[in-house]
Order: sequence, then structure tokens, then C-alpha cells
Amino acid sequence: MSLAGRELILGVTGSIAAYKAVYLLRELTRLGAAVTVCLTEHARAFVGPLTFRTLSGRPVLTDLFDPQSPDAVEHVALAERAHAVVVAPATANLLAKAAHGIADDFLTTLLLAARGPVVIAPAMDGGMWEHPAVRANVATLRARGVTVLEPDAGALASGLSGRGRFPEVDAVIEALERALVPARDLAGDRVLVTAGPTREPIDPVRYISNRSSGKMGYGLAAAALRRGAEVTLISGPTALTPPPGAVFVPVQTAEEMREAVLQHLPPATIVIKAAAVADYRAKQAAASKIKGKRDLTLELTPNPDILAEVAARRTGAFIVGFAAETHDVAAHARAKLEGKGIDLLVANDVSQRGIGFDAEDNEVLLLDRWGGTRALPRMPKTEVADAILSHIVALRAGAPAKKTHA
Repeated sequence: MSLAGRELILGVTGSIAAYKAVYLLRELTRLGAAVTVCLTEHARAFVGPLTFRTLSGRPVLTDLFDPQSPDAVEHVALAERAHAVVVAPATANLLAKAAHGIADDFLTTLLLAARGPVVIAPAMDGGMWEHPAVRANVATLRARGVTVLEPDAGALASGLSGRGRFPEVDAVIEALERALVPARDLAGDRVLVTAGPTREPIDPVRYISNRSSGKMGYGLAAAALRRGAEVTLISGPTALTPPPGAVFVPVQTAEEMREAVLQHLPPATIVIKAAAVADYRAKQAAASKIKGKRDLTLELTPNPDILAEVAARRTGAFIVGFAAETHDVAAHARAKLEGKGIDLLVANDVSQRGIGFDAEDNEVLLLDRWGGTRALPRMPKTEVADAILSHIVALRAGAPAKKTHA
């Protein structure tokens, strides 16, 4: 698409990769965008305002409290006029401020006032990208709908090697285009998503559950909403905030989830069973807390197979299941796909560190009932969600995936 006529704000922070923002600005203007550049104090130590002013043809925003700047007093109006804000490169410090709503300079104030989409391209050294605090801040921003790109892996400024390099300019522009013109290919669809774990009581204070965080299911619900669908999200207990616009149905147990799914099933055109439903429950939960430190034998009974029941009803909906495996992923996934009688199965190896349960990333294998197989490489769950939905759209359009790996 062309960016002609788009009003953009390009925020640049104090990273050694700040010089790459010059190339990004040049490409944005070549594509027809009108770009106002905002430099943080530390960014000016790497690239001066004159460079950006020359390329953009506009004054560069630097000091929120500069009395000589006519723009300093209208930062809110500037942010509201912009079609999008791009922060590239973004340091770990900027991610922290944006995640926690700190507005102590021009750029962070603009971010709070922005009404359009926000795209952030991080760049940082060492192991900073993998630090739990940085990952938590990224998760917070993504949950709010901010597009945070994955930095590239390779040699870093310090001489170390790892993930932290500024993404390619083309990748930043592609993300910006997607944010400005989101796909509406699910308009008219009613998508039913299940997410999170279930809790099966042993007594009033203990339960059987699993490590599912619900992030994959919530990501799918949010992505389906962005693509124009009406979404019902049925979720077990999680620490996540449901995406605005979804019909949210909280449940605790597998039986509660089954009842909710069957209740909301009839109008659904796509059913995505991303929840990690507990396979077993206590045959008889204790009415009061079990006391004493002693050996305890629990008699378990299987929970209902919600996915198989949904497939058996065959309401005409496109049905997607998930499989968390620890070995022989492809073989187990294919057997589950055929055994359940569903249209698509999403499988991942939860024994791999950094993907699956409790992680921000995932790496999955897509298998469909037409014999197609597609492997998605490790990427943020938000991106995996969009890739899964795009695959569903292609399959429903009569273009089953071939047995290839991508």
C-alpha cells in the first residue's frame, strides 16, 4: 500500500541504532508520508536534529518545555492528528515508560496522547531483550494493542551476539501498514474462542489444573476482533484482561466450560478451542478442607471431551483444536486431528524452553484435514494468532495448505 497522505510521528530514542531511523524516515517520505520526528534527549547524542529536519522538511520536536517551540504547547493536538506513531529505535527505558504511562519528555507524552496505532521497533544490547522486566513491559504493551516488533538476532554493538538488533526497515514499514489498514477478512464471522486452564476442585482450597496462561487464546480473540469478527471468549481463570469488544464468559471447571461452549456454539462460524482443559477431575470433591500431612489417594474421573463433542455436532463451523505435546509432536497431532474429526489442529512442543506455557512466544505446527502441514517459526503469540487466522481464511477459501514447511 502507499503511505501517501498519512500523517506520522517518528520517535527516536537513545540507541546506537538511532542512525537507522534516518533510513526509515527516508523510506517513509519516499512512500508519501508526512513525518514529524521527535527526538529524545539521548537520541540527539547519536544523530542531530538537522539530519531529520532536512529529510522530513519539518521542524524536529525535542524539548517539551522549550518556550521557543510553537509545537511544545500543542503536543496533544499533534498526537491526535497523527494517523500513527512509530518509535524506532526504542530502548528498554522507553518500553518501561510506555508500559507504565510515564510521560516525562515529548515522546512519552505523545504516546499517551496518541489516538492512532502505535508501532515500536526495539533495539538494545546484551541480554536486555530477554530480561523478565523487559518481557513483562512488552507483554503489557501488546495486551493494549501496541505493535511491538521482535528485534533481529545477530552481532550487537557491544561485540556480543544475541537478539536485540534493530529490525529491517522493510519489516517496520510492513508492520506500520498492517496497523494502519488492518485486515477485515473475518467481517461477518462469529468466532468462538476458549482460553486458559480449568480448575477442578479437590476440596474448597485445592484444585487440579495446568500451566496454561491463556495468552494464545486471548491473542486469537484480539486478532479476530481486529479482523472484523464478532468474538465470544470463554476463559478459565487467568491474569489477563479480555480484549475490548469481545463477549467474555468466565468459567472455572471443565463442565462449566462445556456448558458455555454448547450454549454459544449455534451461531459460531469458527470455533477455536485453545483452552487447556484438565483431562481429569476428582470423582468426589471433599466438602471441607482435607486436613493432615499423610498419604492421600485421589480417585479421578475423565472430564468431558468438549472438542470431540463440538466436532460431532457439526454445526457448519470451521473447528480448530490445539495440542500441547512433549515428544513426537507431528505424529501425535495428526492422530488427534483425525480422531477428533476437526478441520485444523495447532500443535506445539511445550518441552521447549521459551515457547508454549507461560511464554510470550510460540512455535507451532498446523495440520489440516486435507493433509496439509505448515510449520510456523518461533514468534510472538500475537503474530502466531494472526498467522493461524490467515491460515483459516485460506483453508475456507478452498486453498488447503500443501505439505510444506514455511
